[in-house]
Order: sequence, then structure tokens, then C-alpha cells
Amino acid sequence: MNPSHQNQAAAKAMKGREQIFNGFDTVSEVPDDHYYFRSPRSHSTTSRTLSKHVMKEWKILEQNLPYSIYIRVYENRIDLMRAVIVGAAGTLYHDGLFFFDIMLPSDYPNRPPKVQFNSFGYCVNPNLHNNGKVCLSLLNTTYGNSRQIWNPRGSTLLQVLVSIQALVLNEKPYLNLPHIGGLIGRIMSRAYIESCFLVTWYVAIKLVRRPPKNFEAFVIQHFRTRSVAVLDSCREYANGRVPVGYYCRNGGGDGGSSSLASSNVRVSAEFRNKMVDLYPKLIQTFQSCGADLQSTPNKLELEAIINKKHKKKQVINRRNHENEGEVRKNKTMGGVFKKAVDKIQTVLGWKKKKNTNSN
Repeated sequence: MNPSHQNQAAAKAMKGREQIFNGFDTVSEVPDDHYYFRSPRSHSTTSRTLSKHVMKEWKILEQNLPYSIYIRVYENRIDLMRAVIVGAAGTLYHDGLFFFDIMLPSDYPNRPPKVQFNSFGYCVNPNLHNNGKVCLSLLNTTYGNSRQIWNPRGSTLLQVLVSIQALVLNEKPYLNLPHIGGLIGRIMSRAYIESCFLVTWYVAIKLVRRPPKNFEAFVIQHFRTRSVAVLDSCREYANGRVPVGYYCRNGGGDGGSSSLASSNVRVSAEFRNKMVDLYPKLIQTFQSCGADLQSTPNKLELEAIINKKHKKKQVINRRNHENEGEVRKNKTMGGVFKKAVDKIQTVLGWKKKKNTNSN
């Protein structure tokens, strides 16, 4: 049976009886799809010292995990674990799922854990590479001062996971890069947000087709329950009614997102066209999870975004629009924004660099 048929069968079996998933749970054996499954078992894996530190970490995780992070640990490999982070409301990552496979070195906690992101070859963030590398000062995989890097005496796995959720999967991911700021930084951040929103949902499609083991039911249930809100947000973003990341369904969602109302949010034509292509794929994916989409439009209709250039003056609420760069300092903003979009697409590999060598 292929994965899509398996998902449909699982979705049918789960329909009408929502499951409650524990944030922290123990599984007997590590699955063979774990990134570190074939890593050599350290001779000290079962040593008293490592076991003591692992049990301490497990207790911290079990008692303090945020509701949006889920962990599975393994009885036969206490040095391995798998985590999933639910994208936070108020960010472009809202409702997405981000899986990480973790391995503790034999001399843990003298060295930080190894963490691999399940990227499916996509780059969803400057700190989460398409090869799965996680760049975080707490993991000693990127620069950080003495307070930011791994401290064997005080750092924990909980800190690592919360840091990824809060500092990496944040509201303005492009600003994670050094030397990015000011007006150009805000413009490029908006372009990057558009690109990463698309990529986040292509990762979601891959997750539904091939859910990580021990999380199959979780993935199906998550996307089934979030499907309508996600599709609603796609239509809002593509039509420039709400800045990407700020959609909040009335009476739904996590209750933590805020909706910035706007009649004319700037979105690129490239983003709108790509959303039209993505939307039916999401419909098909969510239906395979058993989602009821009868009242949801099965096609994304693009509305004309009114150009207000004829107005001599336009009142702009700086506070409400600073995140999406709506405040313009000069008339060249449109050209700068287009260049920013082109640059972001080049970084993500969606657009090849032009050969600038002249004969």
C-alpha cells in the first residue's frame, strides 16, 4: 500500500475520535527512519554517567515542555530522540510542523547534542539549511558569545528546543542573518517571508506523504484539524488582505495570533502565482488526512489589488505596518522590493544568477 493510501486508511480509522498526544512519551525501539539510526552505538551509551544525565533531561522535558513541542525517546537507544515543533501563531510558520532528530554524544553534556532537521531538501529558514543542518549558537554550530553557546553545567535539551522555536522559527527569520537591518532589511525580510511560507507548506505535503515514524497519527490529525484555517490564510495572503503570518481565524487557531487588517498589503506577483499553484496541492493533501473541506473553495481566486498611486497622500499606520514594510521613504520602493524578491529567489535556488560578464 502506498503512503497516500495508508494515510487515507489511517484518517478513516481516526475519523470521529480525536487522539490526545502526550508531549513526552517513551517508545520501545528507535525507528529505522531516524537520522542517527545507523550511528555507532557508543560503548558508554549505557554507562551510569550518561544514563544519569539522560534521565535528568527526560525529567526536565516531561515536566516543562511547551504544549507546542512533542518528544519521543527510545528505551533501546537512550542517546536518541525525536522532536516536533508546531509553528507559532503570528509567524509565517504558523500551523506548520518541524521535525528534528537528536543524538546525545557519548560524553554528553560536555558536548552539545547533535540535531538534524527533517528538511526534505528545502530551506525554510536561514538557520535551518536544506541539508538539515541546524545553525544555533547553543549547539555550537554558529557564532555566539559566552552566554549563548553550550554550557555543560547549565544547558539543557529543553533550552535547545525552545531556542529553535523562539529564536529560529520567529516572526522575521531573514533578520537572523548578520548585517541585515534598516529599510532594505525590512523589504528583504518581507520577500523572504513570502518564499519561506511557500516552502513550509511544501514540507508539510512531504510530511503527510511520508510522516516520521511514531508520529504518523499525530501528523494526520494535526493537518486535518488545521486544514480549513490554513487554506483560509492562503487566500487572505495571496489577495493582500493580511500580511503573511498574521491570519487569525475567528474563534479558531491557537488564540495567540493577531490579525493585522489591511485593504492593500503589498505582495509580489511571484508569490500570488505560486500560491495559486500550491493551493490545490494543499487541498489534496488535507483531504488525504480526512479533512472536511466541503465549505472551502477548491480553487484560489486572485482578486485585483487596487493601486492607489493616483492619491497624492496616503495615511499609513506605522505601528501596524512596520513588520511588512508598508512605510515607504521614497518613490523607488517598488524597484527595491523587486530586487529584494529576485535576491531571495536566488538564495533559495528558485532563480539562477544571471551571467554578468560582458564581452
